[in-house]
Amino acid sequence: MSVDRAVSIAVVGAGPRGVGFLERLAANLPYLASGARVVVHLIDPHPIGAGRIWRFAQSPLLKLNSMAADVTMFTDASSTIDGPVAHGPSLIEWVEAVRSGEFSIAETADELLAAEIAGLTAQSFPTRRLQSAYLDWFTRHAIAEFASAGGEIVVHESSANQVDDLADGGQRVVLDNGERIDVDLVLYALGHAGTVPEPDHADLVAFAAKNSLFYLPPAYTADADTNGIAAGEKVIVRGLGLAAVDLVVLLTEGRGGRFVPGPDGLDYQASGHEPQLFLGSRRGIPYHSKISSTLIAPRPPQRFFSAAIAQELERSLSTLEFRRDVWPLIASEMLWGYCFELFTGHPERVRTSWKNFAPFIERYRHNSSKLRAAIAAAVPDRLDRLDLDVLDRPLAGIRCASLDEVQDVVRSYIRDDLTQRSAPEHSATLGLFTSLLYALFDLGTIIDSPKWTARSRVEELGSGWLGYFSFIASGPPAHRLEELLALSRSGIVTFLGADTRVRAVNGAFEASSASAPGLVVAHALVDARLPRTRLSTTDNAALRSLVDSGAGVEQVVSDAEYTGSTGLLLVAPEDSRVIRADGTPHPRRFAIGPFTSAPFVGAFARPGTNAVSFRENDRVSRAVLAEVARKSSSLVDLVETRT
Repeated sequence: MSVDRAVSIAVVGAGPRGVGFLERLAANLPYLASGARVVVHLIDPHPIGAGRIWRFAQSPLLKLNSMAADVTMFTDASSTIDGPVAHGPSLIEWVEAVRSGEFSIAETADELLAAEIAGLTAQSFPTRRLQSAYLDWFTRHAIAEFASAGGEIVVHESSANQVDDLADGGQRVVLDNGERIDVDLVLYALGHAGTVPEPDHADLVAFAAKNSLFYLPPAYTADADTNGIAAGEKVIVRGLGLAAVDLVVLLTEGRGGRFVPGPDGLDYQASGHEPQLFLGSRRGIPYHSKISSTLIAPRPPQRFFSAAIAQELERSLSTLEFRRDVWPLIASEMLWGYCFELFTGHPERVRTSWKNFAPFIERYRHNSSKLRAAIAAAVPDRLDRLDLDVLDRPLAGIRCASLDEVQDVVRSYIRDDLTQRSAPEHSATLGLFTSLLYALFDLGTIIDSPKWTARSRVEELGSGWLGYFSFIASGPPAHRLEELLALSRSGIVTFLGADTRVRAVNGAFEASSASAPGLVVAHALVDARLPRTRLSTTDNAALRSLVDSGAGVEQVVSDAEYTGSTGLLLVAPEDSRVIRADGTPHPRRFAIGPFTSAPFVGAFARPGTNAVSFRENDRVSRAVLAEVARKSSSLVDLVETRT
């Protein structure tokens, strides 16, 4: 007996994470719900696959901070998933296939994109527009795979405002154009949402309006309206991460300036349309650049922190605290990876053997004075000496006589950073990066443990740990720092120094820092960082409705010493079902992405790294298909009963 009614799924948000879920749904459908009619509604006002962040319609100057060889949307042999692995091309492999004529690119492609495809190498940092083209191809591939498995796709170029529970358990999705879609299951895959200004930002918005100033609160750079910043105007920029780098690109090269070869590296030829940018942050220096060197020695076995060690730590301790229990192990692991490459890959750069030096790392903490003394004795070149405290806060304790002197200090730091991350003789920095990267993966195996203290969960594991990782390992391409040096020498960019503070007083913005005396007074201020992920301030109507209705809840953690909110949507760790206000899992709603309490490390990944997001996509797709199978069986029973 055939069943006419399909089981329907609404995917709210169809960027990389939404279509990544679709690919896993297609891969698992023949095994878990064979014969079921499944319709998926993809709901997104932005291009399907790319979404808002990776849409093609953005500046061709904006780039990924990953090399083309380090980006994939496909599972591979490293993926520890229950569903079938479906191999596919990484970004560079896809580009090579486009060049050979095997794959096609979207009709939106233009001459700039064609030129980029023609010249791209595995070590190139692709533009976001190229990533958009790759995501468009991946989406068409995933839809074709889903169709071949018997599925059907309906695309809605709208935003979801809310989802309502129907009397029969069904879900009604209300779109911003008034359309209503009745489905059986809903997956929220909204990616990075924006935010309404938090109180301190709202105060600055009001101050700027009152005094005819320009203020830009945290925003995604490609979406930010900087037309109100005039040529030659002084602009205080809080932040020196990736958002700040993108802002600088758009306000300089994006306004007609050019970088040309010069005697000291790059020179900047101004267009005359640029503002004067005063950049400051807590650290006072930009994120470390991406690494282009290669390892000489083989990667050593993990010694202090691995998945097995993390799990044993979680098993043996009654409570977990990141700074107390985990960070010392990760720090020693970072030193171990760095020094192994230095001592075994570059023995000419040290005064003793790895065999003689390794016991110092095993015996002493990473910040021990005895370990620092051992490093000083064994490593003659200061650039080879790794001090993790200095690596994190290189300007700490440095007080310059003037802002001009700060420029010399920061430029010297950037030049050293570029040397350490590109020169072959400094490949130990890649050993450090590799150890930190695997620590990130291995920490993910216990990140959902209920043993974490509430304070650690809210303050350390969120922005603290991930912010540190991004600063060390997820900075801009090296050429962006070379451009910052050129802009600094040209006078377009001025570095304010560490512990930058901004006040809104006397009808203007005033900036100062701990690195030098004096104030910078400006009529424009930009908070150059991404909006904070917090449901209570999100500008996404579907997420607000989810919490307001009680169908979802913001994660609150507490213990005897601390109570706080992570700002994230609480989901069940085993299948990412949305947890309702009464503490029960919603039977029909699931959620994945950076706005949830599940671990998040990007929508796409480096090949061969058993990506967290791919594992979650597979796990959730299988949970959704289990519901599809149950629903299909119920429909068959209903038809047979009526017959």
